[in-house]
Amino acid sequence: VLYVLDEPTIGLHARDNEKLLVDLNMLKARGNSLVVVEHDEDTMRQADYIIDLGPAAGVNGGEIVAAGNWQELMAHKDSLTAQCLRAEKKYPANGQRRPVDAKTPRLTLSDAKLHNLKVPKVSFPLNRFISVTGVSGSGKSTLIRECLLPALQAKKSAHLTGRETIRAVYEVDQSPIGRTPRSIPATYVGFFDDIRALFAMVPEAKLRGYSASRFSFNSNQGRCPECQGAGDIKLEMNFMPPAWVKCETCNGTRFNRETLDIQFHGLNIAQVLDLSVAEALKHFAALPRIARGLQALSDTGLDYIKLGQPSPTLSGGEAQRVKLVSHLLTGLKRNEQVETAFFILEEPTIGLHMADVRRLVEVIQRLVNAGHTVVVIEHNLDLIAESDWVIDLGPEGGEEGGRIVVEGTPEQVAQNKKSHTGAYLRHILKK
Repeated sequence: VLYVLDEPTIGLHARDNEKLLVDLNMLKARGNSLVVVEHDEDTMRQADYIIDLGPAAGVNGGEIVAAGNWQELMAHKDSLTAQCLRAEKKYPANGQRRPVDAKTPRLTLSDAKLHNLKVPKVSFPLNRFISVTGVSGSGKSTLIRECLLPALQAKKSAHLTGRETIRAVYEVDQSPIGRTPRSIPATYVGFFDDIRALFAMVPEAKLRGYSASRFSFNSNQGRCPECQGAGDIKLEMNFMPPAWVKCETCNGTRFNRETLDIQFHGLNIAQVLDLSVAEALKHFAALPRIARGLQALSDTGLDYIKLGQPSPTLSGGEAQRVKLVSHLLTGLKRNEQVETAFFILEEPTIGLHMADVRRLVEVIQRLVNAGHTVVVIEHNLDLIAESDWVIDLGPEGGEEGGRIVVEGTPEQVAQNKKSHTGAYLRHILKK
């Protein structure tokens, strides 16, 4: 049998990942073939043959960069995967952890006993990067999403203290940033308004009396009347899922001919929206209000997505990073008196290459540097090792879990012999 598996390690603790690899090798030993799409280093190490795609993502990828066994991959100079695997790692990458001591303000949740949880009290140090860890089924999501989050969102909670300085709570998940083709990253991040204002300032647009709203998908004046600014036409089909075909009237540009007549620096609005983030950075380099948002997207590894890419076509990981960029831009600097926020992320590394995990960590650190608190439910050891504080649940899953095994810095967790997470952290912190 040929088995095809797409990221089977998603949602698995390193301990459970080892068990999965034993099963995969057992399948191979019985004469079966396995093709595994994966980012996990341990999985790659056990593969007989590795095909590495790239060199980058999106329009900059799609080529076979390297192919061979582990040793051949590691020797390849142009493979980004190999470069990440060869790189000497230090934790945290920024050089030092934020201290957590008796003076550190804390958010304290008491009596968390939902489902299999048995947590009389747990504290979250504020203005810190916190990882919540533990084997699969140990109660991480129940603690954070079903106990802590509702208590934070409620105006008052008898189970929560220390929330006085928290002004906003955000659950940054992998749900879509929009559900229609008219929803795009440029709108969500916020710089599309500035782009439309630029087009309205073009002399030809002023002569015609075009305002900034003319260059919106929601404007009856500017958008294509046939597809209503979607670029595609939905065809309903009996007994089959609906199909989408390119609009013949606008040829997928989403705007009418009069709107497309207006150009800014040689490009009309549809051509600008067809630019990748990297291309748009060059085009709008002299315009800080637009370049700031583009640079933030690029910093999170999203330089390949297009400004006008329909939101439903973004992956869960891409959508989550776009949300983080939006928060990053609206609440960065403490001296601007931005309200301090509490961010909750569940397994943000799902689907991310090692290079993208590094960029994600940088975004999280920037949020914490701005005075916010970030709590991440995570199995990825590289991300956990970057945390200021770790809350490890377990020791096992189900009824054998739901307890706090250890709290502390990654180094302190690594020294705890009862923690499954600590055992694997010891290994990577020694590298």
